[in-house]
Amino acid sequence: MMYLETPPRLIETKAFSAMPDEFRRKERTEWADANRPGAVTDCFIEGPSFDADGNLYIVDIPFGRIFRISPDKKWSLVVEYDGWPNGLKISRDGRILVADYRHGIMELDARAGQMRKLLTSRNSESFRGCNDLHLAKNGDIYFTDQGQTGLHDPTGRVYRLKTDGRLDCLINTGVSPNGLVLDPAEAVLFVAMTRDNAVWRMPFMKDGSVSKVGRFCSMFGPSGPDGMTMDSRGRLFVAHASLGHVFVFAPNGELIARIKSCAGQSCTNVAIGGKDNGELYITESVTGTVMVADISVLDR
Repeated sequence: MMYLETPPRLIETKAFSAMPDEFRRKERTEWADANRPGAVTDCFIEGPSFDADGNLYIVDIPFGRIFRISPDKKWSLVVEYDGWPNGLKISRDGRILVADYRHGIMELDARAGQMRKLLTSRNSESFRGCNDLHLAKNGDIYFTDQGQTGLHDPTGRVYRLKTDGRLDCLINTGVSPNGLVLDPAEAVLFVAMTRDNAVWRMPFMKDGSVSKVGRFCSMFGPSGPDGMTMDSRGRLFVAHASLGHVFVFAPNGELIARIKSCAGQSCTNVAIGGKDNGELYITESVTGTVMVADISVLDR
């Protein structure tokens, strides 16, 4: 049993904005049949990321849609296409990159409302199902290839696409690799392994490979950790897809706070934003709700 000197701090959330009824669809989809069998799925939002103007972009996986939520909470459909967008990140120079389960890594032209394929395969082999991505300071793209992997089939992959076009497979034994994030020094990559119900810590060697990969923290529940982010102080924010919380871990792995959902139990991804980056925005996928929490309290 892990001993904590002080109990984890509880932080409440409030609803920021929910998908308007006009965009909800009560239609059967192939994605929902495989991932949420028998459940009514009128949307399943994920991948929150802010642009330079404070607009929040999110994806709607089963219907191949990407939305933009303005600072005054107005929703607009940016694109709808034949794909399953999952992770989304906006780079410092404004590029909008998407991890698409069907097509691989894609780029969104928001002005034109068009998607283009950036990377669809490795050595002529298609990806199993890309899930999420993270952008390094130098522009390298880290992404997970999850597919339907799990404890029964621990063959999920984590890749790095370098700016010169080289694609490195960092690990090919992942147990449903999902969200991922680099530490502030970009010396360690953290990856949520959903069906292992754990976050793996992957330190880099001098040649850019990883070694001595281990479990940074372990959780529980029918699903597992999903999207993640990290603040400038190295605190890791982990959305759990079945426990209705985002868990906050100190750099040494101690659980220091839990952020409770005010909507449903499916907390799938997170993004830091707001004044002085003092707010955490969380997607609750099943209800189509974006929640917000005050994380500046962690510094008080």
